[in-house]
Order: sequence, then structure tokens, then C-alpha cells
Amino acid sequence: MFSATVLSSFLLLMGWVIGEVYGHASIWHPSMYGFNVTDKTFPYDNRPVAPLTNYTFDQWWFHGHLDYPPNPGDFFELPAGQIATTEIACNKGATTWFNSSEGGDIRQGDSPCPNSPTAEYHTTGFSDLKGCALAIAYESDVTKIQPEDFTVFSVNQTCVWTRFTDFAVPERMPPCPEGGCHCAWFWIHSQDSGGEQNYMNGFKCNITGSSSNTPLAKPQVPRRCGADPDFGKPDAAPGNCTYGAKQPLYWFQAERNNMFEGTYAPPFYLDLYNFKDGSQDDIFVDSYAEIPPPSPNSTVVPTLQRPQATATASGSSTARPAPTQPADQIPFGTPPGRCSAW
Repeated sequence: MFSATVLSSFLLLMGWVIGEVYGHASIWHPSMYGFNVTDKTFPYDNRPVAPLTNYTFDQWWFHGHLDYPPNPGDFFELPAGQIATTEIACNKGATTWFNSSEGGDIRQGDSPCPNSPTAEYHTTGFSDLKGCALAIAYESDVTKIQPEDFTVFSVNQTCVWTRFTDFAVPERMPPCPEGGCHCAWFWIHSQDSGGEQNYMNGFKCNITGSSSNTPLAKPQVPRRCGADPDFGKPDAAPGNCTYGAKQPLYWFQAERNNMFEGTYAPPFYLDLYNFKDGSQDDIFVDSYAEIPPPSPNSTVVPTLQRPQATATASGSSTARPAPTQPADQIPFGTPPGRCSAW
């Protein structure tokens, strides 16, 4: 018989092993960069599911996987005006592509983290979900893409929660150039369920069924403008929002951030930053005739020139100067620090 001490140590060890193998999350598809990266590929854990915090640009951009591209011809297809279903999981073995994972088939239906509590994908429950996003850059040469080139085109606000996660694609998405586009999946989880962690996984993508040639507008930095009761702001401030095409949220890295919120006030892909659930239908050059400058005290909001029903899915090569904190935007939370223990 094991003593209580030995048994306790064994259980702690098993908990650590399970957390190491199955914790965190990533999108999975053969079109992604780093699809076959394991915990042995890099001198540190740089699996697709590993969180990105306080990293240099080369480490966090495309998860540091640019030298591990997909095979030629592998693209994730995004049907214009329809739903694209992705697979998100804590381990490739929990997905359709289990046969190329280290541990084989561990699938458990629609669970993103089989046989694991929700804490493994950083949430205390459904009401604690903070959303994730897909963004696109209309560039086939990945070496030319900069963070400012990505435009968020779809958001699922109840993510990460299921393995099969739907993203609504705007109907007016123009076709990709020869050689395809590049996309990326982005996620920042609740501050109640782990440290200051970002997730980014890039992949090659292609728009299918396109019937429009209207280009996307230049994406701008999102602003915190929704109701924020935890910080004494019970009401939204629509005049402080960024409207139209928006960049992803680059936060808590050592360089190239566009978000400067503190430890306990992460930015999220929610209404808090004017990311509506579903397809982002106002990202095109003709979506607005004019967008007034946002301001915390402004009550002026732009009017869509081409109103569309937003589909929901429940369930440049030149380096730019680093953005700075807007002068009229009050920082939220505490100053950035090191990642919390998790």
C-alpha cells in the first residue's frame, strides 16, 4: 500500500504532467506554421499551444514558427458569407489530425481538452469566456507581413469552449492574391484563469466563393470602449470605439505591442473593444463615408454606408514604428509585470 505522502506526491506529479501535456490551446490544421512542432523542437516549450508572454518579436510573431511552414498546397479555406469551422484543442491528439501527434488519439467528442477541467483552457466557466479571433493579411509572402497588416475579420465570443469552433466569414471578402493569403488565430483568456498570456498561430488561407473586389480598409488599433464595471465604467462609451477594420490585440510582449493594459485588465475580443460576435462586416474601404476621431468624451459615432446583418457563429513589407499609448486613453489595470504562476 502507498503511504499518504507517496500517494499525494504521485497525484501532484500526475497533475503536473497532465497540465504540461494538455494545458493551454491552439487552432490546429495542416495549413498552420508549426503544425508538427513538439516540445523537443526548440530549447524551450514552443509547441503551438504554449502561451506567449514577454517574448521578443521573433519569438511571438507567428509563434516563432516561420521556419516551420506548412506543406505547399495546404490552405485553410474560408467561404465568403458562410461559416468556417476550426478545430481548437490543447493537444493535436484531440483533433482530426491525431495520427501525427506525439500521444496518438485522445479525442473526446467536442471537448478541446479531453478528460481535463475547464481550467486547462483558462476559464472558470461559460460566463468567463473572453472570445478569440481570426485575422487576415492579403499577402502570400509571409516575410513581408507586419503586425499592422492583419485585419480581424471574424470573432467567436464563446471561445475557447469547444473543439469544433465556428467563425462567420464576411460575405464581401475579396479573393486572395495568387499564392493565397495568410491568416492567424488570436486568443487572450480571462484574467481570472491564469497569467498574462497571449496566443497566436499563423496559417495559410484562401477565400473561396468571393463575389466582391472591394478591398479591406487599413486596420486601426482597437480601443477599450465597452461597459467596464470592474473599472468603474458601468456604461459603454461608443464615441471612444475604433470603427471599421481593426488590428488584432498585441499585448504583454517585450516588443511590438499595440495594447498597453496592465496585468489585471487584459484586452479581449469582445464588445469591450468593439469586436462584435461573428463576421466583422464593416472592415471594407467603403463601409463608412467618414469615421470621426474617437475620444472618451465623444458622443459621435459613424454610420455604416452599407448596413449588413452580422453573421454570428455561436457555439506591407516596411516595418512601422512601434505604437504608443494614446494620449487621451487612460491605462487600465496594474503596470505590466511578469507572468503569474499557473
